Amino acid sequence: MADRDPKLPGRSPGISWTELMGVDSRPAPACLTQEHYEYLGSDPLQAERYTSEDFARAERERMWPHVWQFVAREEDLPEPGDYVVYENAGRSFLISRQEDGSVRAMHNVCLHRGRKLRTEDGTTDRFVCPFHGFAWHKDGSFDSMPCQWDFTHLKPDAMTLPLAEVGRWQGYIFLREEAGGPTLEEYLAPLPEHFTRWRHDECTTVIWVAKQVPANWKATAEAFMEAWHTVVTHPQLLPFTGDCNSAYWNWGDNVNVNLVPFGIMSPHVDADGKTQQWIVDEFVKYNGRSADNYETANDPFAVVVPDGMTAREALGAAMRAGYTAQTGYDHEDATDSELLDALVYNVFPNFAPWGGYMPNIVYRWRPGATPDTCLMEVRVLSRVKKGEPIPRGVPMNLLGIDQPWTDAPELGILGDVLDQDMANLRFVQEGLHCSKTGKVQLADYQEIRIRQFHRTLEKYLGGEAGATA
Repeated sequence: MADRDPKLPGRSPGISWTELMGVDSRPAPACLTQEHYEYLGSDPLQAERYTSEDFARAERERMWPHVWQFVAREEDLPEPGDYVVYENAGRSFLISRQEDGSVRAMHNVCLHRGRKLRTEDGTTDRFVCPFHGFAWHKDGSFDSMPCQWDFTHLKPDAMTLPLAEVGRWQGYIFLREEAGGPTLEEYLAPLPEHFTRWRHDECTTVIWVAKQVPANWKATAEAFMEAWHTVVTHPQLLPFTGDCNSAYWNWGDNVNVNLVPFGIMSPHVDADGKTQQWIVDEFVKYNGRSADNYETANDPFAVVVPDGMTAREALGAAMRAGYTAQTGYDHEDATDSELLDALVYNVFPNFAPWGGYMPNIVYRWRPGATPDTCLMEVRVLSRVKKGEPIPRGVPMNLLGIDQPWTDAPELGILGDVLDQDMANLRFVQEGLHCSKTGKVQLADYQEIRIRQFHRTLEKYLGGEAGATA
């Protein structure tokens, strides 16, 4: 058999993502049907990208100051005076809500002796340095100092805290340290178009857990950029997850997506004797319900597959009715995919929101003090009931490097899945250090998102992106 042309999208066994959208119970939107794959070569990556302090320093100096970084959600600081401390890659910022509802981002460093002004989130109209009492208003303008007679060389109008650019989209707040380059909307494209249907600005943060991970931030993020590790790492998902039926699309430099179908059997499962009801039962069992509870009223998981209907259609219908009842929003036009599937977008470098209508997962990764550690955050957004005010989001629950995700019970079954991923990552990092070849090989299709990520990173490190864009 002739070798496959790598310039064409890969094709795994079974129904393809595009074919699956063609048999959805509702017409699928263009964002789920318009395939967008660009072959980016097959060269290996160098392992030192994940292990070298010199490489990490280059990221801090040439990449992080020039990218739009997701720093907070609107519900994290809903009232004037609320602020969030955001720290990443050697910088510390105050994200502060103003009286007119706008948001400002300023460097969280006293201009006197360099102490951080705040170390925790809170509410204030003035940032007063705990060391000597230099003070700034919540917009970053200078307020006052003790012993002003001894600082005649410091003029108040030159003492404004250095500011960063701020962008806001669908409830997310971003900053860019250095001015210049694409607007936030340009940077995120095509997310603003795709997420118009899913309206994350109608959601609030109901779960937020972070964990220190003994692996490089890129290696950790990349564990969530492909679904085909499911067959070995998450075998409990195979009865109802089309791991190899997933789609991998990429747009330009900054955005890509992995579209993973649920409610169908993996091609790796022996289908002999397995019915559509079996798929649903496995899905229900995984979600902590028993098939014996199917008669429970108003339970969206109480799904019996009618004759002639697929498991996906039956689960989609149940979720459609359940979400409509829970939120007050009409989901009649929502596809089965938007109600069931993992529509996992990534925005360079470290922001990954899930699309669709289900409670949405949002990932964020930040480098640690060394290339061998990072902080991974998992938020879950839930739609607020129609007509009700958006409540303040929950605070972050921080886990230590030796704690499992299951120490955060609010994550439910997601904690078990994340711990399966963590079981790989420590040894990925160790393996990268001791690799004889010093090379990382990638699949042409199923790992295209990782290759796009590194191509974009290389542009920043080479001065081809960011402020020069």
